[in-house]
Amino acid sequence: MEKLNNQDFLTAIQAEFGTAVLNHEEAYGMLNIEAEPKKIHAMISWLQQHPTLSVNYLTNIAAVHYPENLNREFAVVYQMHSWKNNLRFRIKGYLAKDALQIASITDLFAGANWMERETYDFYGVEFTGHPDLRRILNMDDMDYFPMRKEYVLEDATREDKDDRFFGRNTNEI
Repeated sequence: MEKLNNQDFLTAIQAEFGTAVLNHEEAYGMLNIEAEPKKIHAMISWLQQHPTLSVNYLTNIAAVHYPENLNREFAVVYQMHSWKNNLRFRIKGYLAKDALQIASITDLFAGANWMERETYDFYGVEFTGHPDLRRILNMDDMDYFPMRKEYVLEDATREDKDDRFFGRNTNEI
């Protein structure tokens, strides 16, 4: 049996989901698909159950903050793998900062549980239907999401670091 390639995957996904596939590109040999956030759960479920595509491994779930992209400030990125076809790809959905909800895929991949909790903990993305969505690495009483770019990188009151050695004010060294 011949293994499928990126174009085969893209063609199958576009045939099944049509206009829900908003954009796609191939970067460094990896297929990247932008999809409507409301369709991502159905898309991943379909990919998992498809006998030929056979997407059977969830590598990672993460978020990216793009504060300059109006109504597309956050991207939720799913990295998937089909062992049968030896093919990796990403599915990405963009969310507005005032609508940070996307369906949980914990019913499809048990390993999504901690990945979704971590994404919530650092970015504030709410995974609807998650069985226990709460902070996983940060303090429970923390009132912000530290990986968002709206927060400063370091504590300005610290005196134990010399910023000149971290790429700042390099003309003063």
